Amino acid sequence: MSKNITGAEYALSKIFSSDFDYEIPPYQRPYAWTTEQAGELFDDLNDFYHYEKEESYFLGSIVLIKQESRPHAQVIDGQQRLTTLTILIAALTHLIDDEGAKAECFAYIQEPGKKLQGIPAKPRLALRQRDREFFASTVQSLNFSELASIDSATLGNESQINIQKNALLLQTKLQQAFVDSDALINFGIFLMTRCFLVAVTSPSQQSAFRVFSVLNNRGMDLLPSDLIKADAIGKITESKRDAFNDKWEEIEVDTGREGLNGLLTYIRMIYAKTKAKRVLLEEFREHVQSKIHDPEVLINEVIAPYADAYLVARDARYLSSSNAGDINQLLHWLNRIDNSDWLPVAIQYLSKFGFDSSAVMDFMFRLERLAAKLHICAANINERIDRYAKVLIELDNANSTEISSVDLSQEETTDFINQIDGDVYYLTARRRNYLILRIDSFLSDGAAKYEHSLLTIEHVLPQTVEEGSQWDINWPNVAQREEWTHRLANLVPLTQRRNSQASNFDFERKKMAYFAGQNGVSSYVLTTQVLNTGEWMPSVLESRQHDLIELCKSNWKLYVSNQ
Repeated sequence: MSKNITGAEYALSKIFSSDFDYEIPPYQRPYAWTTEQAGELFDDLNDFYHYEKEESYFLGSIVLIKQESRPHAQVIDGQQRLTTLTILIAALTHLIDDEGAKAECFAYIQEPGKKLQGIPAKPRLALRQRDREFFASTVQSLNFSELASIDSATLGNESQINIQKNALLLQTKLQQAFVDSDALINFGIFLMTRCFLVAVTSPSQQSAFRVFSVLNNRGMDLLPSDLIKADAIGKITESKRDAFNDKWEEIEVDTGREGLNGLLTYIRMIYAKTKAKRVLLEEFREHVQSKIHDPEVLINEVIAPYADAYLVARDARYLSSSNAGDINQLLHWLNRIDNSDWLPVAIQYLSKFGFDSSAVMDFMFRLERLAAKLHICAANINERIDRYAKVLIELDNANSTEISSVDLSQEETTDFINQIDGDVYYLTARRRNYLILRIDSFLSDGAAKYEHSLLTIEHVLPQTVEEGSQWDINWPNVAQREEWTHRLANLVPLTQRRNSQASNFDFERKKMAYFAGQNGVSSYVLTTQVLNTGEWMPSVLESRQHDLIELCKSNWKLYVSNQ
């Protein structure tokens, strides 16, 4: 019999299968999640389902007393989640019309039984004895109509009231979120295949409680980094284990717990150079630990130095007697991009060539240019991963600080220029804001600080021109107005909320009442330029647009042959 503590990530289709037969021990507290917590869980799942079409959703961890190869599992930690997920699956099953899908979904709540394997038919989750029959006869039997008719004042305890309220709430939320049975089935597919729990199992009560005690004291769920740590530290000889455990925890203190988990995903990318297809724990074992068998080497020569490089990149804190300010300014801009896919490249370069500040400055300039292009041109995650993988491949075997794959190709450069010379107002807010603030920084020679909590982008020539206004007189050609309204030359950053009425003021009034701010000045160079302009005519915008595009070309070094 194995005496080891083991942990692995499982899809809900595995969590609610014949592999696990859950029982809540009598010493556990009652089911305590209220409608607030159950509703928040559903809202998080529903938002993720609608906006993240490929990624997996991590639901946290559970701690079980369980013998290897035997399904019976006493739940030491995770009762609230398992119970609420069972309620959600039951509500989903109740609402699905398709008989085949309903039967399949019901099998995640009730074990149908397998006579030839000696598996009896029974609910997959047995609550504490006091609530077991109520839960089994209502939620696990899909008796939602009966549940709705029960007067909560007649229920036996607070736990049963919570079960009733959460069941009816989740049923209502599913009905509101999904219009028909097919939509419910698709959400069910997401739940069962893309939602994961970490199950930590131990055959002994003592060790299971020890794990629970650690988690409970920290008030946190297990992350994949915790399991990778347990896997690595557990393979180190006992005499050295405490020292390496201390070293790991020092890294975790420096990076933060979520930061360490992120670091391990970046290390996975450095080794795999492909988009992750499975959960981090599996991918890290396959791509990293399969190549570095010695856990001491893994910690000392991989995780620790990469952690140092990660902190430099994430926190923009490169230290050197020369170029440090410029490097950190570039890292600051990289950290403003709406994804972290660039980080493995920065980490790998810093870990290999971080000693050469001139090389680092040159590389980070080119990396920020590449990241900005991918960001502003809306490259999707697959395109970004493939593009950065090319740089990582070259870095792997690089003996020189010169890494050519980080440079933009002629096609990429042309695409970038065309994007910034177009109707940039239609870019998503984060892409548009990055571009406009970056251009403003070019004008200020990097001296400006952009830490405003509120940023809006306003049109100088308004989007809607009132007939007979000064704008209408100066811009009589509607097609010409449409050509310039949403381009760079006509956009300015502000640190105040939009005022729809003020946006249509004539130019002089708009400058003083809206663009100048409370002190008659603006903290943005782009906006100050407008304040210093006497009139806002087509010829002014044409000249301004040319100057801004040339500014981008010059500062980002966007050179295209025969252009």
